[in-house]
Amino acid sequence: MWRDPGVPADSFYEIRPECTDVPVTRFKIKAGKTLSARKWHAAFTPEGYLDIGKTLSRIYRGGVHPSIKGEVWEFLLGCYDPKSTFEERDQIRQRRRMQYATWKEECHQLFPLVGSGRFVTAPVITEDGQPIQDPLVLKETSQAKGLAVHPQYNNSPSSMDAANNLAKVTDKTVVQWLLTLHQIGLDVVRTDRTLVFYEKQENLSKLWDILAVYAWIDKDVGYGQGMCDLCSPMIILLDDEADAFWCFERLMRRLRGNFRCTESSVGVAAQLSNLASVTQVIDPKLHKHLEHLGGGDYLFAFRMLMVLFRREFSFCDSLYLWEMMWALEYDPDLFLMYEMPQSASEKAEGSKGKTKSIRQCGKYEREIVKSGAKNAEAPLPMSVFLVASVLKDKSAKLLQEARGLDDVVKILNDTTGNIDAKKACCGAMKLHKKYLKKAKKP
Repeated sequence: MWRDPGVPADSFYEIRPECTDVPVTRFKIKAGKTLSARKWHAAFTPEGYLDIGKTLSRIYRGGVHPSIKGEVWEFLLGCYDPKSTFEERDQIRQRRRMQYATWKEECHQLFPLVGSGRFVTAPVITEDGQPIQDPLVLKETSQAKGLAVHPQYNNSPSSMDAANNLAKVTDKTVVQWLLTLHQIGLDVVRTDRTLVFYEKQENLSKLWDILAVYAWIDKDVGYGQGMCDLCSPMIILLDDEADAFWCFERLMRRLRGNFRCTESSVGVAAQLSNLASVTQVIDPKLHKHLEHLGGGDYLFAFRMLMVLFRREFSFCDSLYLWEMMWALEYDPDLFLMYEMPQSASEKAEGSKGKTKSIRQCGKYEREIVKSGAKNAEAPLPMSVFLVASVLKDKSAKLLQEARGLDDVVKILNDTTGNIDAKKACCGAMKLHKKYLKKAKKP
């Protein structure tokens, strides 16, 4: 039987010609498997209601065509309710764009470079609120490194002058925010630098603006390293900056706990602890070996969980992995949970999960609902089982060759570009089923 070999999708995310060491992309656009624009538009009724159930299974089978990824992701991440109309969604979109513009203007008033097409990579303020004069030029030290001044227009000094003429800041919240701006800038210039897309100054500035605004509105978490990797695809897939911001904000609803740090712990430690518990159940021998090597805290998996495998896959494959994972985890009440958390919890309590259409749930979410795990406690995210599946795959090698934590890190680093996203998701699903069964046993 003839099988469609598929068309490479790399042409949608062009790589700079000088970058030759990027991981090879495995994802291919396959007719009949990949969710196409035609199939996607056919899933809507004339009013705009979306049959999300049918769409989820196709995404899991073959991913999403790059031309529609952005709009599909908005549903997968809970920006919109599939049970809404075109008109209702348009109203929500306009309202959100206005909200983003308001927040961005607030940030611009505090630091005029926000929204100017420029950004900083040098500190603008001291911890006690004293402005650091001329943080943008620093010609001798920073331009040599390609840092500090990132002007979009050479003939517009006003915003730069305003940024350099900061008065002493006494509000601790504002100081905290200003302290993060250069760190965001430093991370922005390192993010996806192999892509032609980020050769354009305006795209780098857009990424900086979104992260600066997010750090301002989420004062509890602020900005953390790794957020650039999570936000970058949104800017590439969605043309409107406000739409990209809201897509990122929805993703952060799932992941912000990983970035919440206290003096005694890192947010992602909870997920690492979950990973340890899962590995102990499904591969006790490997868990014991890792503990013996001093890796019982599973810190070697920190990066995989923080940025959802962005470094282990090519850019294109990481997007494929994300959309498969979100399709599998999809909960039809997602939009309601984010927009009206009270209503969502009341609905869950009143129905004990029974009125939720299983057909509208992703496969992973379905398993959780069937097992009753959702009612007992917060279910583990699929990312934990994805990491567990990579460890399981490397179990024999880790047991035979790892004689210290450096060996563990090296073996896992060797997976970069060598993991198949579809196989990893299948492996994670199998381990999840196995874990639910074993965890149930007394």
